[in-house]
Amino acid sequence: MPEFNSTGSVVIYTGDGKGKTSAAIGTAMRASGHEMKVLVIFFMKGPGYEHGEIKALKENPWITIKSFGQPGWVKKGCLKDGDKEQARLALDCASSAVLSSSYDFVIMDEVNTALDCGLIVYEDLEKIVAGRPTKTSLVLTGRNADPRLFELADIVTEMQPVKYRLSAGNNARKGLDY
Repeated sequence: MPEFNSTGSVVIYTGDGKGKTSAAIGTAMRASGHEMKVLVIFFMKGPGYEHGEIKALKENPWITIKSFGQPGWVKKGCLKDGDKEQARLALDCASSAVLSSSYDFVIMDEVNTALDCGLIVYEDLEKIVAGRPTKTSLVLTGRNADPRLFELADIVTEMQPVKYRLSAGNNARKGLDY
């Protein structure tokens, strides 16, 4: 068996294509298979967000889920009362979790989008990423990742759509899209 590096990484999944959250959830499942503790923080996915990934993750004893946000979609330039407060709570949760060293992986789903929409500020996210303990891995997902984060990351993957059925006006499919 090869020897593995125990140093954590910073991974960014961004772009307009489908699969950013799915890639992060796959990482969570892989880590949990090695009995690593994972915290998944959903930004902008609050009450009522019970997609398949949340249902599956709730059954895994190595994975903890925290959801923040309000019902409905957050649209850049059309923020609702409470959107910034929910994003701030999510970011504070991430900061506490990272600094506590209680988790091997902290996944911040849609944090890039929260930053792009102006719900959080770059400097606060940068402080978490730059100040993480070396054994802790971070996964940041969401469209329009700030390019300054790329310098702090070990892996950056940009998902690009080639063909996507929802953009053609089709309804979302259970198990594939939610």
